Amino acid sequence: MLLNSQFNLDSLGLMFSSPGSKLLPFVRRDGERDSRVGLRHPKGGWGTMPENDVTRFILAGTSNMCGATITNPIDVIKIRLQLDNELKKSTGVAAALQDRYYKGMFRGAATIVRDEGVRGLYKGLAASLMRESSYSTIRLGAYEPMKRLFGATDPAHTPLWKKLASGAVSGMIGSSIATPTDLVKVRLQACQSKPGHKPVYPGTIAAFKDIYSQGGIAGLWRGVGPTVVRATILTATQIPAYDHTKHTLLNLGLLGEGVALHVTSSMVAGFCTAATTSPVDVVKTRYMRQHHKGELYTSAWDCIVKSMRSEGVLGLYKGFVPNWMRIGPHTVITFFVFEQLRKLVGMPPV
Repeated sequence: MLLNSQFNLDSLGLMFSSPGSKLLPFVRRDGERDSRVGLRHPKGGWGTMPENDVTRFILAGTSNMCGATITNPIDVIKIRLQLDNELKKSTGVAAALQDRYYKGMFRGAATIVRDEGVRGLYKGLAASLMRESSYSTIRLGAYEPMKRLFGATDPAHTPLWKKLASGAVSGMIGSSIATPTDLVKVRLQACQSKPGHKPVYPGTIAAFKDIYSQGGIAGLWRGVGPTVVRATILTATQIPAYDHTKHTLLNLGLLGEGVALHVTSSMVAGFCTAATTSPVDVVKTRYMRQHHKGELYTSAWDCIVKSMRSEGVLGLYKGFVPNWMRIGPHTVITFFVFEQLRKLVGMPPV
């Protein structure tokens, strides 16, 4: 069978086809050559050079770790704002903004640096990278294989529902496995080191050990419910929004494959993701932050009810600006690096 296979060199790499397949370059609706290298099957489906899913997972994890490293300071500020004046009674926007320790994103950053030094903005970085190397590796790396399972054959014209379903399932799987790293990240980033106060956890490993000693294996998966819900919503929004925006722009001929297309699509995806995930992100942060179940909330639903009773609907959108400013750059960096790494190894773009 291998001897009967046909090989053809294209300007972007080596293509493989089975007997009877007709090799043609990808062509967009506008008639221009697409950057994808592959073959057009007689039945009309698109094929590509055989892709190594292991490589895709590695590239997905690497790109997400780059994004997390750069945006960690914003993540710390976001979590502090989400926990500021937690469950304090408020009757309106003005009341909700009064008496806060961290007064907005930029003044909050200045407060953290004053109290804890610049290192305070990088709290939880090790746990964050562990989280990205597991959770984000799975959710981004499994997205395209999941689309194939849903029957997607043409990246340029895949129905939106298949993209949403693929993102939701891959996010759900990744977060359910990597919840312990997310828990430790939140605990470390929420830990304030005010002058004269000793930090709860001296380091990442100490945090893992302390949580395990208090709650066992189950303790490491505290908050898995809201974490999975958030990851499902986030991945079902972020990756499909990028994917759909990108191919819409390509199909309309507004932009060609390249940096401008990647950045534009990432910015749209970042805003959509921040808008859909902010409320559940607040609930996840608050529920994971407590050291003992029932300390403040008995469940994620209890957290939602108590937060809304005390702080109103706005309480669920605390930290929205830093959340957006984190997810936006994180999304841009992640997809830009992901696309460039794919190009480097000869893998077709998303």
